[in-house]
Amino acid sequence: MTKQVAVILSGCGVFDGAEIYETTLTLLRLDQLGIGYRCFAPDVEQHHVIDHRSGEVAKNESRNVLTESARLARGEISALSELAADDFDAVILPGGFGAAKNLSSFAEAGADMEVLDELKEALADFHEVRKPIGLMCIASVMVPKLLSPGIAVTIGQDPGVSGAISAMGGLHRTCAVEDIVVDFENRVVTTPAYMLATRISEAATGIFKLVDRIDEMMDR
Repeated sequence: MTKQVAVILSGCGVFDGAEIYETTLTLLRLDQLGIGYRCFAPDVEQHHVIDHRSGEVAKNESRNVLTESARLARGEISALSELAADDFDAVILPGGFGAAKNLSSFAEAGADMEVLDELKEALADFHEVRKPIGLMCIASVMVPKLLSPGIAVTIGQDPGVSGAISAMGGLHRTCAVEDIVVDFENRVVTTPAYMLATRISEAATGIFKLVDRIDEMMDR
């Protein structure tokens, strides 16, 4: 039976949703490895909408995270509430500020952040049965609140974000853009992606390594 991976998105666009290149590279590598996947996103309103040309908040505009994520998934997407760990062998979360704004409140609250209950419940089910969990870019900052303290993760080398991870009881490991950090005991894999990448090929190297390692862990 073909392996199946759930991919959880947080909108569409680096500044207010899921990072498009990170998502696309993840789906590409899964497909190259012959792994099936299904995208999921919470059916909630975005924290705010960013004009990606100016970088400014688009006032009086609102968007839905699930609807926006459907753009990335070419319409093939389900509400996060429908995600059942029993149906998948692993789960991966691309980054983008949507992870820090829509899936959690990290962008505003830092180490005092809250994570979306729906997301926490979904990942707890994967973690409990030791199915591999992959996170990239800023999404990795959620691990101490999503899973448990003491899990080794990376966002690269940003002192502010790594400090917040430590403040929440997490273990941050400095990592180059093309590499990954693996917590074998907890079966969690992370990579810096666009926390460090300056071009798409840099992000691709680390993301492909993450997906490859998730693939290996699904066999164990």
